[in-house]
Amino acid sequence: MSRTAEPLSQAMALLDRLEPGAPAKVQTDLDAFSPGAAELVLGYAFAHIVGRDGIDLRTHEMLSVAMLVAMGTAPGQLEFHMRAAMNTGVAQEKIVGIVLQVSVYAGVPACMNAMAAAKKAFQAVEES
Repeated sequence: MSRTAEPLSQAMALLDRLEPGAPAKVQTDLDAFSPGAAELVLGYAFAHIVGRDGIDLRTHEMLSVAMLVAMGTAPGQLEFHMRAAMNTGVAQEKIVGIVLQVSVYAGVPACMNAMAAAKKAFQAVEES
């Protein structure tokens, strides 16, 4: 990702690759909470971390899914990153595998919550 563009522009371009149409909604929601929140939150997360060289976008998304499953406290973000993972070429079977593997390390409740998120994400991708 180019380091010449401002972080928010970089973040929005990357976010649009993950889920077309997401940038406008996410920016509106964040900036309604606090003006400039989109630049602070998304600029850091997507332009400075996810957009870094060294790990491809598909792998970033699989890592995001695994960490969000383990956290067990961010169902909206988990569903988004499951859809984004599929939009970057991750097969549903791999997401199922990630969810099941996380159960060993983060527990069955986190796994079961992730199964519910996965069903919603899978359905959303199938309907799009």
